[in-house]
Amino acid sequence: MIEYPIGTSGQVLVFTGPVIDHLRRHRQLRWYQREAGGQLFARFDGGRIMVEEATGPWKGDRRTRMSYVPDRRAEQAEILERHARGLHYVGDWHTHPEALPGPSRPDTSSIAECVAKSKHDLNGFVLVVVGLAEPPAGFHVSIHNATSAVTIDAAGLTASG
Repeated sequence: MIEYPIGTSGQVLVFTGPVIDHLRRHRQLRWYQREAGGQLFARFDGGRIMVEEATGPWKGDRRTRMSYVPDRRAEQAEILERHARGLHYVGDWHTHPEALPGPSRPDTSSIAECVAKSKHDLNGFVLVVVGLAEPPAGFHVSIHNATSAVTIDAAGLTASG
């Protein structure tokens, strides 16, 4: 598990082992690998946001070495199916072919638009950009609302087996 305290909120974003493994498997470690991405689903346990499932990529995605456009129909179907099982959509993930990744302007615009257009009770959505380095260093994690974003600093990070 990797835990990310969320500022002074008292909440902790927790990535479970299967989620970490899924994200690691899609790193662009070879020159020919295209960007990949998907969605993040969680359960809420008091102040702990337990990210239990990462999905994607899908056949209908448009993927190149330097870009990723998801299949929005597949995403919506996943949200409805997971919600019926008690899992809540909390954000998106995708890869970048760089060791220590950061979101691009299109990445931040896309997640902000998603927050603004979605029906939800969350303060924001999570964006994870997966780089080449091993986690947690190779993960950029940020929380986005419709107008701003906060990167969860590695200084507030703890990792456990």
